[in-house]
Amino acid sequence: MQVKKYPKFDLGRNSTLFFQIGMIVMLFVTWRALEWKTLPTTNLDQSMVVDDSLLDEIIPVTNPLTPPPPPPPPPSVSALVIIEVEDEAEIEESVIESTETDQDNEILDVAQVIVEEEEEEIINVPFAVIENVPVYPGCEDEINNEGKKKCMSAKVKKFIQANFNTELAAELGLEGTQKIFVTFKIDKTGRVADIRSRAPHPKLEQEAEKVVNSLPRMIPGKQRGAPVGVLYSLPIMFQVQN
Repeated sequence: MQVKKYPKFDLGRNSTLFFQIGMIVMLFVTWRALEWKTLPTTNLDQSMVVDDSLLDEIIPVTNPLTPPPPPPPPPSVSALVIIEVEDEAEIEESVIESTETDQDNEILDVAQVIVEEEEEEIINVPFAVIENVPVYPGCEDEINNEGKKKCMSAKVKKFIQANFNTELAAELGLEGTQKIFVTFKIDKTGRVADIRSRAPHPKLEQEAEKVVNSLPRMIPGKQRGAPVGVLYSLPIMFQVQN
């Protein structure tokens, strides 16, 4: 290696020292930079704010509390009056007799109590089970109940066939077999009442009720010897021919 001209001015021999000093200085500057803090500057008005509306607020005057009414005076108690009774006064004592009987006492006969049973009033009875059927005019000569039933059924059927307007169904545009069911009651006086009908058309129902209502008056039916209402069912059937 070649020796420098001026050995004391050789910078290379102290390069390690200079490098360490530089590193220390850089680390110190970096540390101080990291530790440096700055506060934000804001223009805040820290003066006190006073709301004049609170100072001018008027507090309403409330009515003073009214004192409760005084309690009612206690009820007056009447003085107890004690009447002094002389010791020599005689007091009549009531004698309580015993109600127990002895075997020697005679027992009186008790009258027999008769309870009368009220007979149930019969209002309406079906035609099939009535004891004495209603008698249709012309059926008086029949001997027994069954004969009067058959006679009445035949007379009613003949009356309906003679008076019912069967052409009404054709006028209403109905075809085929027409069935009308009529129920009515023969009341205690022998008259027809409470007529009800069911048919394919309301006009047929009205016609059936009109014809049944024109049945003659009969002798009323009887149950247990008393006149009662008799319920009767009457089916009406006819064929409409085109």
